[in-house]
Amino acid sequence: MATKKEEKQFEKERKAAIKARHKRMKEEGLEKYLTPEQIRYNRNKAIVGSVWPIFRFLILFGLCFVILYPLIYMISTAFRPNEQMNDPSVIWLPKSFTLDNIKQTWKVMKFEETILTTLRMNVIASILQVITCAITGYGFARFQFKFKGLLFAIVVMMIIVPPQIITIPLYMQFRFFFGSTSISLIDTGWAMYMPAMFANGLRAGLFIFIFRQFFRGLPKELEDAAYLDGCGPFKTFLVIMVPNARTAFLTVFLFSIVWYWNDFYVSSSFFNNTHTVSLMLKNLGAQLSVDLFNNQTPSARQLIVWLEAGCVLSITPLLVMYIFLQRYFIEGIERSGITGM
Repeated sequence: MATKKEEKQFEKERKAAIKARHKRMKEEGLEKYLTPEQIRYNRNKAIVGSVWPIFRFLILFGLCFVILYPLIYMISTAFRPNEQMNDPSVIWLPKSFTLDNIKQTWKVMKFEETILTTLRMNVIASILQVITCAITGYGFARFQFKFKGLLFAIVVMMIIVPPQIITIPLYMQFRFFFGSTSISLIDTGWAMYMPAMFANGLRAGLFIFIFRQFFRGLPKELEDAAYLDGCGPFKTFLVIMVPNARTAFLTVFLFSIVWYWNDFYVSSSFFNNTHTVSLMLKNLGAQLSVDLFNNQTPSARQLIVWLEAGCVLSITPLLVMYIFLQRYFIEGIERSGITGM
């Protein structure tokens, strides 16, 4: 099955061939043999071909401005001195740059400890979730069993239903684990690990759907050949399917890392003393009031340079990760079929 990139290349080559043929006919004086409808069609095609690139550029330019505006403003603000926020002559480029905002925010957020805690929890939860969602998605893609349609409808509901609905039951379950008042998973990593172990972590329904779509696209002959060689279903999954699904595994892993990294609702529900990057960023304004303003309540405009510096610190690890893994990420999205949702 041709990928979207191959289809675009084929369409581009087809249009180039048609254009070259018309040009050759015109040069050879063969245009007089065309019907009026064909001549009119060629003229309209040429007009559309010349206008569409300009129109497409305007659309993309507008979209890029809307998407990049917050990012540009964040970078411009994070590296400018605080007093320049009240200078009407400074809009985008500050008169001078400073790293004091980054250094102070780094210290207030306790960034070394915070990022290590976040990485430990995110990576473990994401690995567990990738494994369990892959097995679940493979089961939905390749096996027939009773109530398959009903169970997959529940998976779809996991995508639609917001996590706020099950937060209170989950909290009670973790607070009184196995009905015991002495065993509590609150404020421990197990509050993240346990749902991930049972394919019920953050956005698990979407990840199951991605794996299901990917495994459905693999040839059935791969499994038939493995069964003929004496492999069982589980060994076939490990030896045949997993190596062919590397891009899907990487895509789901990146998605999971990003969602766990940015989550603060679930984290704030289960953690009291465990600080993640998202929780520290959420409480950054209050912490800055204590550490920099001696328990006074400053205005939002006074705090904005440090708040934007905190945003820069928070997204930098994700941007670095995406830069190095972009090619595999895009390939996994295309092959999983999620672009057709």
